[in-house]
Amino acid sequence: MKKPREEQTFVMVKPDGVKRGLTGEIIKRIERADLKIIALSMFQPAHKQIDDHYPKDKVWINRLGEKTKKTYEKYGYDLKKEMGTTDTMKIGKEVRKWLVNYMISAPLVKMIVQGNHSVDLVRKMAGNTMPILAEMGTIRGDFSADSAAAANRDKRAVQNIIHASETPEEANHEINHWFGANDICSYKRIEEALVE
Repeated sequence: MKKPREEQTFVMVKPDGVKRGLTGEIIKRIERADLKIIALSMFQPAHKQIDDHYPKDKVWINRLGEKTKKTYEKYGYDLKKEMGTTDTMKIGKEVRKWLVNYMISAPLVKMIVQGNHSVDLVRKMAGNTMPILAEMGTIRGDFSADSAAAANRDKRAVQNIIHASETPEEANHEINHWFGANDICSYKRIEEALVE
Protein backbone atom coordinates (compact mmCIF):
# COMPACT_ATOMS: atom_id res chain seq x y z
CA MET A 1 0.00 0.00 0.00
CA LYS A 2 1.26 3.47 -0.92
CA LYS A 3 2.15 6.03 1.72
CA PRO A 4 -0.15 9.09 1.87
CA ARG A 5 2.54 11.34 0.39
CA GLU A 6 2.73 9.03 -2.64
CA GLU A 7 -0.90 9.69 -3.64
CA GLN A 8 -1.11 10.97 -7.21
CA THR A 9 -3.69 13.06 -9.00
CA PHE A 10 -4.18 14.27 -12.54
CA VAL A 11 -4.41 17.98 -13.34
CA MET A 12 -5.07 19.63 -16.68
CA VAL A 13 -4.91 23.35 -17.45
CA LYS A 14 -7.82 23.92 -19.84
CA PRO A 15 -7.78 26.14 -22.96
CA ASP A 16 -8.88 29.29 -21.15
CA GLY A 17 -6.20 28.77 -18.49
CA VAL A 18 -3.49 28.30 -21.12
CA LYS A 19 -4.64 31.24 -23.29
CA ARG A 20 -4.82 33.54 -20.26
CA GLY A 21 -1.28 32.65 -19.17
CA LEU A 22 -2.32 31.01 -15.89
CA THR A 23 -0.24 27.82 -16.19
CA GLY A 24 2.64 29.24 -14.13
CA GLU A 25 0.26 30.54 -11.45
CA ILE A 26 -1.39 27.10 -11.18
CA ILE A 27 1.97 25.32 -10.94
CA LYS A 28 3.14 27.84 -8.32
CA ARG A 29 0.05 27.22 -6.18
CA ILE A 30 0.45 23.44 -6.44
CA GLU A 31 4.12 23.53 -5.46
CA ARG A 32 3.54 26.03 -2.63
CA ALA A 33 1.03 23.56 -1.16
CA ASP A 34 3.88 21.09 -0.55
CA LEU A 35 2.90 18.97 -3.55
CA LYS A 36 5.28 17.97 -6.31
CA ILE A 37 4.81 17.69 -10.03
CA ILE A 38 6.18 14.38 -11.31
CA ALA A 39 5.05 14.68 -14.96
CA LEU A 40 4.29 17.75 -17.05
CA SER A 41 3.58 18.40 -20.73
CA MET A 42 1.92 20.95 -23.02
CA PHE A 43 0.17 19.45 -26.04
CA GLN A 44 -2.54 20.00 -28.63
CA PRO A 45 -5.10 17.25 -28.02
CA ALA A 46 -6.75 15.22 -30.76
CA HIS A 47 -10.54 14.88 -30.74
CA LYS A 48 -10.33 11.16 -29.87
CA GLN A 49 -8.05 11.78 -26.89
CA ILE A 50 -10.52 14.22 -25.34
CA ASP A 51 -13.52 12.11 -26.34
CA ASP A 52 -11.95 9.16 -24.52
CA HIS A 53 -11.07 11.34 -21.50
CA TYR A 54 -14.71 12.13 -20.70
CA PRO A 55 -17.13 9.36 -19.69
CA LYS A 56 -19.53 8.07 -22.32
CA ASP A 57 -21.85 6.18 -20.00
CA LYS A 58 -25.52 7.11 -19.95
CA VAL A 59 -25.56 8.03 -16.25
CA TRP A 60 -22.81 10.65 -16.67
CA ILE A 61 -24.31 12.07 -19.87
CA ASN A 62 -27.78 12.25 -18.34
CA ARG A 63 -26.29 14.02 -15.31
CA LEU A 64 -24.95 16.73 -17.64
CA GLY A 65 -28.46 17.11 -19.04
CA GLU A 66 -30.00 17.26 -15.56
CA LYS A 67 -27.55 19.98 -14.50
CA THR A 68 -28.41 22.00 -17.60
CA LYS A 69 -32.14 21.57 -16.97
CA LYS A 70 -31.74 22.75 -13.35
CA THR A 71 -29.76 25.78 -14.49
CA TYR A 72 -32.52 26.75 -16.92
CA GLU A 73 -35.16 26.29 -14.22
CA LYS A 74 -33.15 28.29 -11.67
CA TYR A 75 -32.85 31.32 -13.94
CA GLY A 76 -36.28 31.02 -15.58
CA TYR A 77 -35.00 30.37 -19.11
CA ASP A 78 -37.03 28.35 -21.64
CA LEU A 79 -35.17 25.04 -22.03
CA LYS A 80 -37.37 23.71 -24.83
CA LYS A 81 -37.06 26.93 -26.82
CA GLU A 82 -33.28 27.25 -26.48
CA MET A 83 -32.21 23.58 -26.57
CA GLY A 84 -35.04 22.26 -28.78
CA THR A 85 -35.88 19.55 -26.24
CA THR A 86 -36.37 18.82 -22.57
CA ASP A 87 -34.93 15.29 -22.86
CA THR A 88 -31.98 15.31 -20.44
CA MET A 89 -30.14 12.56 -22.33
CA LYS A 90 -30.23 14.54 -25.61
CA ILE A 91 -29.23 17.71 -23.77
CA GLY A 92 -26.38 15.87 -22.01
CA LYS A 93 -25.03 14.62 -25.35
CA GLU A 94 -25.06 18.18 -26.71
CA VAL A 95 -23.30 19.57 -23.62
CA ARG A 96 -20.68 16.79 -23.89
CA LYS A 97 -20.03 17.88 -27.51
CA TRP A 98 -19.53 21.48 -26.35
CA LEU A 99 -17.08 20.23 -23.75
CA VAL A 100 -15.04 18.19 -26.24
CA ASN A 101 -14.98 21.06 -28.76
CA TYR A 102 -13.83 23.47 -26.05
CA MET A 103 -11.04 21.15 -24.91
CA ILE A 104 -9.59 20.78 -28.44
CA SER A 105 -9.76 24.52 -29.15
CA ALA A 106 -6.25 25.27 -27.85
CA PRO A 107 -3.24 23.55 -26.28
CA LEU A 108 -3.61 22.00 -22.83
CA VAL A 109 -1.11 21.41 -20.05
CA LYS A 110 -1.31 18.03 -18.36
CA MET A 111 0.45 17.03 -15.18
CA ILE A 112 0.66 14.42 -12.47
CA VAL A 113 0.80 15.86 -8.97
CA GLN A 114 1.96 13.82 -5.99
CA GLY A 115 1.71 14.37 -2.26
CA ASN A 116 -0.37 13.95 0.88
CA HIS A 117 -4.03 13.67 -0.08
CA SER A 118 -3.21 15.23 -3.45
CA VAL A 119 -6.64 14.43 -4.95
CA ASP A 120 -8.58 16.27 -2.25
CA LEU A 121 -6.03 19.06 -1.85
CA VAL A 122 -5.88 19.95 -5.55
CA ARG A 123 -9.70 19.87 -5.81
CA LYS A 124 -9.85 22.25 -2.84
CA MET A 125 -7.29 24.56 -4.46
CA ALA A 126 -9.17 24.49 -7.80
CA GLY A 127 -12.48 25.50 -6.19
CA ASN A 128 -16.06 24.80 -7.23
CA THR A 129 -16.39 23.69 -10.86
CA MET A 130 -18.80 26.58 -11.37
CA PRO A 131 -16.49 29.61 -11.15
CA ILE A 132 -19.22 31.97 -9.94
CA LEU A 133 -19.64 29.68 -6.91
CA ALA A 134 -15.92 29.19 -6.25
CA GLU A 135 -14.49 30.77 -3.10
CA MET A 136 -12.03 33.62 -3.46
CA GLY A 137 -8.54 32.25 -2.90
CA THR A 138 -9.18 29.23 -5.13
CA ILE A 139 -7.92 29.11 -8.71
CA ARG A 140 -11.42 29.37 -10.19
CA GLY A 141 -12.59 31.91 -7.61
CA ASP A 142 -9.65 34.19 -8.32
CA PHE A 143 -9.51 33.92 -12.10
CA SER A 144 -12.96 33.19 -13.55
CA ALA A 145 -16.52 34.44 -13.28
CA ASP A 146 -18.08 32.16 -15.90
CA SER A 147 -21.41 30.50 -15.18
CA ALA A 148 -23.44 27.55 -16.42
CA ALA A 149 -26.30 29.89 -17.34
CA ALA A 150 -24.04 32.00 -19.58
CA ALA A 151 -22.37 28.94 -21.11
CA ASN A 152 -25.67 27.16 -21.80
CA ARG A 153 -27.19 30.19 -23.48
CA ASP A 154 -24.03 30.62 -25.58
CA LYS A 155 -24.08 26.87 -26.38
CA ARG A 156 -20.56 26.27 -25.08
CA ALA A 157 -18.74 24.62 -22.19
CA VAL A 158 -18.15 26.47 -18.93
CA GLN A 159 -14.65 27.94 -18.99
CA ASN A 160 -13.29 27.00 -15.60
CA ILE A 161 -9.52 27.03 -16.13
CA ILE A 162 -8.52 23.67 -14.65
CA HIS A 163 -9.49 20.02 -14.44
CA ALA A 164 -8.54 18.01 -11.35
CA SER A 165 -9.41 14.38 -10.70
CA GLU A 166 -12.35 13.94 -8.33
CA THR A 167 -11.37 10.59 -6.78
CA PRO A 168 -8.23 8.43 -6.53
CA GLU A 169 -9.87 5.99 -8.96
CA GLU A 170 -10.54 8.76 -11.48
CA ALA A 171 -6.96 10.01 -11.02
CA ASN A 172 -5.59 6.55 -11.75
CA HIS A 173 -7.71 6.25 -14.91
CA GLU A 174 -6.73 9.72 -16.15
CA ILE A 175 -3.03 9.26 -15.39
CA ASN A 176 -3.03 5.99 -17.34
CA HIS A 177 -4.96 7.62 -20.19
CA TRP A 178 -2.64 10.62 -20.56
CA PHE A 179 0.81 9.39 -19.45
CA GLY A 180 3.09 6.40 -19.89
CA ALA A 181 5.43 5.01 -17.24
CA ASN A 182 8.43 6.70 -18.93
CA ASP A 183 6.81 10.14 -18.56
CA ILE A 184 6.91 10.06 -14.76
CA CYS A 185 9.93 11.42 -12.88
CA SER A 186 10.98 10.34 -9.41
CA TYR A 187 12.68 12.78 -7.06
CA LYS A 188 12.55 14.06 -3.50
CA ARG A 189 11.68 17.61 -2.61
CA ILE A 190 14.12 19.18 -0.16
CA GLU A 191 11.71 18.85 2.77
CA GLU A 192 11.17 15.13 1.98
CA ALA A 193 14.88 14.47 2.05
CA LEU A 194 15.18 16.23 5.42
CA VAL A 195 12.67 13.96 7.18
CA GLU A 196 14.18 10.68 6.08
